[in-house]
Amino acid sequence: MKRARSHPDPARDIKELWPSADPENSVALLKALHILTPDGRLNADSRRKLKQVLHLVQLLRPALDALLAETDSPLFVDLGSGKSYLGFILYDLVIGPRGRGRICGVESRVELVERSRALAAGMGFERMQFLAQPIAEANVPDGRVDMVTALHACDTATDDAICFALRHDARIVALIPCCQAEVAKLLLKATGPLDQLWRHPIQRREFGAQLTNVIRGLYLEAQGYKVRVTELVGLEHSLKNELILSERHQRSNPMAKQELDRFIDQIGIRPKLITDAIGE
Repeated sequence: MKRARSHPDPARDIKELWPSADPENSVALLKALHILTPDGRLNADSRRKLKQVLHLVQLLRPALDALLAETDSPLFVDLGSGKSYLGFILYDLVIGPRGRGRICGVESRVELVERSRALAAGMGFERMQFLAQPIAEANVPDGRVDMVTALHACDTATDDAICFALRHDARIVALIPCCQAEVAKLLLKATGPLDQLWRHPIQRREFGAQLTNVIRGLYLEAQGYKVRVTELVGLEHSLKNELILSERHQRSNPMAKQELDRFIDQIGIRPKLITDAIGE
């Protein structure tokens, strides 16, 4: 005799994924974000997406807790926020329960901003706001932020996020870069003893992506950040799995600036992040 199939228990499923979550509230939120289906099911793709976001929350949690302990109302800004998965889950799991802190999502697509505003209002997330602006032009009303995140911001949008963080004196910067084309194009004209590394298009694309993130890390170090580069998820889940996590400890680092300058001279290219910084 076959056993009757039990109905899904979304509260238990979410509780297993993130033990500190309020199951009832999390289920309602994840349904609204379409991570859970209306009947509470979590398919394989949604489970993978949710696990990635929750893993990122775990990686950010020490910095989040420190900011909440040291600042009355820290501001966390998510750039290129899209549907604001990260912002809503951060609010649900961290900001909401702590009763302090604010989250601001910046997204250029107006329809996504309007959707996020409606969801925040419906969930009662009063300390969330959303700005319909490109990253390069974004400015928050207070002029200063505490943590900046940019997940899968394509090509130079990640560099725009770095400039935003510096413009707003952000203490923590967390970047997960996506596709990168600028440096690969610059390498087409670059010559030197290492040019065999980028001779073929597929190698030029991969080498350009690696080079881009190395330059970003060095640039942040030159600005006084302590930089840690780590894997967000396994390559079986996403090829874009590099997390650049930075915390500012000083206004600038002259030794790191020398390393960056030397590296740029060796490679023989100057991406926009560097030329804008020196006013070329």
